[in-house]
Amino acid sequence: MARIVMKFGGTSVADLDRIHNVARHVKREVDAGHEVAVVVSAMSGKTNELVGWVQGMPKVSGANSPFFDAREYDAVVASGEQVTSGLLAIALQSMGIHARSWQGWQIPIRTDNAHGAARIQEIDGSFLVKRFGEGQVAVIAGFQGLAPDNRIATLGRGGSDTSAVAIAAAVKADRCDIYTDVDGVYTTDPRIEPKARRLAKVAFEEMLEMASLGAKVLQVRSVELAMVHKVRTFVRSSFDDPDAPGMGDPVNPPGTLICDEDEIVEQQVVTGIAYAKDEAQISLRRVADRPGVAAGIFGPLAEAGINVDMIVQNISEDGSRTDMTFTVPSADVDRALAVLEKVRQTVGFDAIQHDDGMSKVSVIGIGMRSHAGVAATAFKALADKAINIRAITTSEIKISILIDGPYTELAVRTLHSVYGLDKH
Repeated sequence: MARIVMKFGGTSVADLDRIHNVARHVKREVDAGHEVAVVVSAMSGKTNELVGWVQGMPKVSGANSPFFDAREYDAVVASGEQVTSGLLAIALQSMGIHARSWQGWQIPIRTDNAHGAARIQEIDGSFLVKRFGEGQVAVIAGFQGLAPDNRIATLGRGGSDTSAVAIAAAVKADRCDIYTDVDGVYTTDPRIEPKARRLAKVAFEEMLEMASLGAKVLQVRSVELAMVHKVRTFVRSSFDDPDAPGMGDPVNPPGTLICDEDEIVEQQVVTGIAYAKDEAQISLRRVADRPGVAAGIFGPLAEAGINVDMIVQNISEDGSRTDMTFTVPSADVDRALAVLEKVRQTVGFDAIQHDDGMSKVSVIGIGMRSHAGVAATAFKALADKAINIRAITTSEIKISILIDGPYTELAVRTLHSVYGLDKH
């Protein structure tokens, strides 16, 4: 018997038929004798609809204010998961399963006070464990918790994945199954490279890089949490037949296992290729090279909530001036340029240049730590395809390359092939 947390995203619970299909997945694990908690998202599209309703209301402090009362925003937006948890509990009860719905505040999942983007601080899993002992299935509304002001707080993007991993850690679950609309983590996006392969296992660190560099399967926060608490996490498809052979395997169910690298016996040099489109490159020319300049540039950008990624600096021969190039999401270019213009005199630089429509393509693998020549292979492969590299950043287990957007798919396919990821 195992203790399992199952999480189902919005597409998995998009309508009543799919909710009944989810109930069949849950019943399979219950019938196998496992203790089960289920975390659900709002039905597909419902959160966006609720956000739209809030945005259509008058602003909190007059027509000129862009701000809403974040506590009331959370009260509205959190209702999507509440509906799903109740419907799934009803579906399970109709199958003869002892189930009940739980809202985040009932457990409680305690968060900080950052309404709309709260972070989980503590979960007391003892009450859920007691109910497991009574044979009850807990159906938990994801994406929400209880803030110190005793109000509902939502967790922001990827909140339901984060809820599931946090609950799995709190109840010391044997595994956390994240059900989504894909059947696992692939070596790259199968829509770009049909030869992409599903990976049996991926190390936490690799998944963290993939998630932060463009792979959409899991959210970064949930992977961070799983890595810290060593929660073995399976990515699975909710659209597979719940009763198909192997679906109830208690050790290695179909999908991709995200785990500690010690569990991966044969580590590949390169595990996958990730990409992110709509990057913009900003270059500051002839910046005065003195202490505090970088802080004078990137501090104001951070305060404006602009995420700076790749940073490259070139210093002039006499060491008095430097060119500084970095990337931001294309949607943030105008705001970034406005911030930089405000600090131009303070920082001291001659010109700002920017290019939209860039893409970042990344090569990821924990095997890079012990293998030389991985970067050189990527650079030669791209050069052979006449793909110009705008910027490069590296870490122990990844190489990220900035290229012109139109070459994204060619670059992904080229790198996927050159590292042998298309070979079964």
